[in-house]
Amino acid sequence: MSQNLEIEFKNMLTKQEYEKLLHEFRIDKRQIFKQENHYFDTPEFALKSIGSALRIRKKKAQFEMTLKQPAAVGLLETNQSLSEEEASEAIHFGNLPSGKIKTLLENNGIPFSTIQYFGTLITNRVELEYELGLLVLDHSIYLNKEDYELELEVEDVQKGKEAFLKLLQYYGIPERKTENKIRRFFQAAQT
Repeated sequence: MSQNLEIEFKNMLTKQEYEKLLHEFRIDKRQIFKQENHYFDTPEFALKSIGSALRIRKKKAQFEMTLKQPAAVGLLETNQSLSEEEASEAIHFGNLPSGKIKTLLENNGIPFSTIQYFGTLITNRVELEYELGLLVLDHSIYLNKEDYELELEVEDVQKGKEAFLKLLQYYGIPERKTENKIRRFFQAAQT
């Protein structure tokens, strides 16, 4: 189990902007990797209502359950490694494994037994070091939709925001209000 503070700036991209950035940063298709995000909430969206989110991510052959909760700056991420069997039990049968995440949710009045699987979002991702942090280009596919996104993960909010806005300006990309993937997923699921 680990916890970390996630500070990131996001911007939706058009397909053309995404492809331009792949070209500008000289991204070889072999640098792009696939990850699966499996999303969970209660039928009443209790997690969403408190600004939190729960997912199981498959990245390469590793599985990790992550609870994201609001923090004073960014999001507090609590991560719990899972075996392939534990991930499969959660996704296919709704049997989430015990641990720190279960305790955190139940301390927030959300019984673990009420959480259910909602669906999967597939992301084709490339990550590269950029100035103050990690630059991420994502192409996501979910619920008969697809979108493109640019993220900059940083440790310093002010310097990170400046670098991100400068990056957008340099490549002529308009700043767009961007929800995180889980919110976009649930918005699509509710339409």
